[in-house]
Amino acid sequence: MTSMKKISFSLSVLLALALFMTGCAAGSSSTTTPSSTADPATTAPISESTAPPVTTTTPAETEEPTPTPADDRVEMSIGALNGPTGIGMSYLMAAHDDGETLHDYTFRLAGSPDDLVAGLTSGELDIAALPTNLAAVLYQKTNQKIQLLAVNTLGVLYVLENGDSIQTVEDLRGRTLQATGQAAVPEFAINYILQANDLQDEVTVDYLSEHAELATLAASGQADLVLLPEPFVTTVLNNAPDFRIALDLTAEWQTAQREAGSQSELAMGCLVVRADFAKANAAALQDFLAEYEASVTKVNANPEQAGELVEQYGIMPNGKLAAKAIPNCNIVMMAGADMRPILEPFYEVLFAANPQSVGGQLPDDGFYLAP
Repeated sequence: MTSMKKISFSLSVLLALALFMTGCAAGSSSTTTPSSTADPATTAPISESTAPPVTTTTPAETEEPTPTPADDRVEMSIGALNGPTGIGMSYLMAAHDDGETLHDYTFRLAGSPDDLVAGLTSGELDIAALPTNLAAVLYQKTNQKIQLLAVNTLGVLYVLENGDSIQTVEDLRGRTLQATGQAAVPEFAINYILQANDLQDEVTVDYLSEHAELATLAASGQADLVLLPEPFVTTVLNNAPDFRIALDLTAEWQTAQREAGSQSELAMGCLVVRADFAKANAAALQDFLAEYEASVTKVNANPEQAGELVEQYGIMPNGKLAAKAIPNCNIVMMAGADMRPILEPFYEVLFAANPQSVGGQLPDDGFYLAP
């Protein structure tokens, strides 16, 4: 069943307090392959165009790493999510299998952030890719034992239309938009964008619980104006050629923020690290970030080959679909001083909408891990 909802900032309380539910996934030296393709950055209430210009470090050339002496190699257990927030890891996985990484990595894939949270809090995982607002929640709930390591995914949300009547946000006035992600980042993002355009009382949003359900309705002609994340955007465009991308929420968020004098981006995915691991392995962690950055660069430069790796490692089951979706996934690598101006205003918007979406208070200085 769907529920009709006028856009407002009176949001239901998130399920963030479910962080510590049981469900710790067993560790493995090989990558697991859950079947879910939904990116939890767009679904988990405690959280998945061309990327807009952002400050990011991108090496011009990727050099083969010099092998690290055996005594200096560090073992790292890394968790990644199925969907866009895990795609940037694909070339790193391949490099590790080929024996080309500076350290020894064990990867675990999960369809739900809860599985990775359990691994982090138990110490089974050292690093994990998570939705950005879940990272803030986790920082508070663990008494600062989890820190932000890097931003790895910007927005993956798009308004799709069967037609060409929607060219700007203003064109949504008086319309009904079917969406997913209620009480999570998608709802916060569309609310903020509508408010920034004085449309908070002029647009009706009808929320469905599942991305796949909404994508099916669109493809079958039962919905003509929808808000969806990748890779479901690409699924709809493949199955219903009359649909087009009408609005890119990442670009609309950026426009609204620039008008407010902010450098914030719609940052939906990130990497976090256990604080004790980061303190004990500072140099190795910088090696990892460099290798992860090289992986992200290759993913964006070679989406077709990346799609093959994404399927090979179970990040998504359909490599061709992944290859088509990658240009819309805004996969980035921003670490150190680059993170704070991007995320602080983002967290302020979420906090204003619902304090529990970021753990009850805004992250302090200790949240941002700086080299």
